[in-house]
Amino acid sequence: MQSIAPPITLLTDFGMADHYVACMKGVILQRAPLAQIIDVTHMIQPHDVVHGAFVLRQIFEHYPPGTIHIAVVDPGVGSSRRIVAARYSGQIVLAPDNGLLTFVHRDFILEELRSIENQRLFRPEVSRTFHGRDVFAPVASHLCQGTAFEKLGPIVRELQLLNLERPKRLEQGGVEGQVLYIAHLGNCISNISVAELGQVTAPPERMTVQVGPLRVGHLHTTYADVNPGEIVAMIGSTGMLEVAVNQGSAAAHPAPPPGDAGGKTKPKQEENLPRIVPRPHQGRWSW
Repeated sequence: MQSIAPPITLLTDFGMADHYVACMKGVILQRAPLAQIIDVTHMIQPHDVVHGAFVLRQIFEHYPPGTIHIAVVDPGVGSSRRIVAARYSGQIVLAPDNGLLTFVHRDFILEELRSIENQRLFRPEVSRTFHGRDVFAPVASHLCQGTAFEKLGPIVRELQLLNLERPKRLEQGGVEGQVLYIAHLGNCISNISVAELGQVTAPPERMTVQVGPLRVGHLHTTYADVNPGEIVAMIGSTGMLEVAVNQGSAAAHPAPPPGDAGGKTKPKQEENLPRIVPRPHQGRWSW
């Protein structure tokens, strides 16, 4: 009886309008007909490595040991950048060495890192612009069929990570971070974790959240804590501070003038309270 093939996940910025994703799946199935192929998403913002790294980290802990993840957000395709295979906590990730592994590398145990150089595992003809089809997909299928990890290429000791600022403490007792990711529904997710919030010198009911000039208000526990159309700050399912609009989009929320909180003045007794201030990251956050 043939054993069940390990899952192969696909995460790319290829979109769904073109042939690219289907080509990758076809290459995998030619070589590993029993492969379980799972689409994570193909709607990563084009060339947005931070977006891809964030989504990869969010799904990683939910897959079993043996899973093979293909992550292709690769603005440097065809250049001298490496393609790496990394084994973390019993799972394998195939990715360009451009920072896509940053958050997985931060939160999981790296067991082995190799440069993918064994051309016998590639397609016979390799395009300079479509390594997803010609390198990533066939290598994943070989791993799925039982090819040993060490056959992929030599061990490497360096990995490119994104140079992202970490949240920092403010003199008045708050913490300042960046928006890492804007979700499909418009939720704006920051890099401020529960742990960073635990360092704020005020109880949650006395914290205020501010994004640029917009004072969002106190921390809540869920979207329905505010009325439909109202903006809310909370710890989301990612474990990070996020700003959302109940049944709406925080990313599309109109910008109030500085010092105005949605048309309401902040009470004077709150002026000196600790604040949590997500700030722009790479131009993807504006009010």
